[in-house]
Amino acid sequence: MSIFLLLFVLISVFWFVRTTKAILFWLYLWQLKEYHIGRFKAHFQTYKGKHLIFNKLLLLKIILLLSFLFSSVLVGLQLLNFVVLLPSVLFFLYLLESAKTLKDFFQIKLKKPVLTKKTIPILVFTFVLFTFIPIFLWQKVTLSQVIYDYPPLYRFCFWLLLIDILVPIIVSLIVLAFQPFTVLLRNRILEKAKKKREKFKDLLVIGITGSYGKTSTKEFLYSILSEKYKNKILKTKEHQNSEIGISQCILNDLKPKHQIFICEMGAYNRGGIKLLCGIAKPKIGILTGINEQHLATFGSQENIIRAKFELIESLPEDGIAFFNAKNKYCVELYEKTRIKKILYGQEIAFSGQENILGAIAVAKEIGMDEKDIMNACEKIKDKIGGIELKKGINGLNIIDATYSANPDSVISHLEYLKTWKGRKILIMPCLIELGKVSKEVHQRIGKKIAEVCDLAIITTKECFDDIKGGAKLAIFIEDPKKIFEKIKDFNKLEDIILLESRVPKELIELLSI
Repeated sequence: MSIFLLLFVLISVFWFVRTTKAILFWLYLWQLKEYHIGRFKAHFQTYKGKHLIFNKLLLLKIILLLSFLFSSVLVGLQLLNFVVLLPSVLFFLYLLESAKTLKDFFQIKLKKPVLTKKTIPILVFTFVLFTFIPIFLWQKVTLSQVIYDYPPLYRFCFWLLLIDILVPIIVSLIVLAFQPFTVLLRNRILEKAKKKREKFKDLLVIGITGSYGKTSTKEFLYSILSEKYKNKILKTKEHQNSEIGISQCILNDLKPKHQIFICEMGAYNRGGIKLLCGIAKPKIGILTGINEQHLATFGSQENIIRAKFELIESLPEDGIAFFNAKNKYCVELYEKTRIKKILYGQEIAFSGQENILGAIAVAKEIGMDEKDIMNACEKIKDKIGGIELKKGINGLNIIDATYSANPDSVISHLEYLKTWKGRKILIMPCLIELGKVSKEVHQRIGKKIAEVCDLAIITTKECFDDIKGGAKLAIFIEDPKKIFEKIKDFNKLEDIILLESRVPKELIELLSI
């Protein structure tokens, strides 16, 4: 077999292996951002997002692409040896990339989307398309041309490399092309959920929204009401706060036995909460707090405030609105609300406690006995919400707050950290989707870190300098193994480690017993 034909086959195979990894990653990223264009675009404002576009490997591929493009010129300049070398360079490049892909696969490090009714058809279509690309190009270069004629192989390599560079754009276009079909499916699900919800005339729906504290308040309220209502309460599951999530909860889990439905509501645009209210029909609304979270997708703080207030505006005339007294935006919205309204959390002992006080206020309002409420509260181990205290390897004390993070929750958890007597460590990435206030927020977090912690390890780079500006003790470490080596000796009785937001999964595994 000719060396050129062999290169043709091997380059095609290795190209497909490495492209498989790229396809899975970009679909994973779209799914992670909930197919929201604003959130997807905001990702490229982060350090990791920028690195996806500006990196040495991509630069090398662009240079190689241009070399293939001008290969005929190089031949004319009698640089034939250099031209012959080009397919070999591409071969070794794709060999290394495919080897890395297989290594990641066997080490279970490949980032890939969760299989759903939406992702499966997109995956199938995308892989079928990319499978036929080398075959299509193969047909354009006949067997005799591959063996005897150099230029056709170069043309093949050029187009293959160009498609490689354009994979993010191609995959994104496929995702967007499927959007009309998914919108039709989504609208059908939403309509079915509305019709089912309308059949439950006596169902009391409690809607919860805000920039932070939604999940904690939901879990506290569910625990307290369960003391009286037992199995007659339904709540949305973890990460089930979108229109599809809430609709699926109604369609799959809502039963005639349920008297109360606690519904967490999230959105990234104005009109989103209003849409959710049209599905769930809440009579009680809880506004847990408003801050800069997702400012990059909402566009302005005013848009965030108006979006969250949609829950209160959607309540019926005999509805009840609850507002967090410790949040200035909530207090302002409380003043302009005209239906029955209640402020909660005025008497908190520490930041974050307002979530359980909000749940208690709602439970009292719907007629639950105070003794039952106190009994339920005694059974709740975590009185702050969003955190879990546990033991790690070597006897490490760990506060796990990795569910999610926003400016207020970080400050709240650092306040809680102050109650510990030993050495205090914070491990967290920089916060995302904060838009133009990102610098100010991270400087504020830095100042709180300096006030509370003995050491802060920041795992992402985009706003590290802003944090360090407020906390000189902050250091940047990305490698989970190096982080573990740094903190493994913080295992004395009162030492405590706070894991905030999405820290590396490998680090959590290293810290686990």
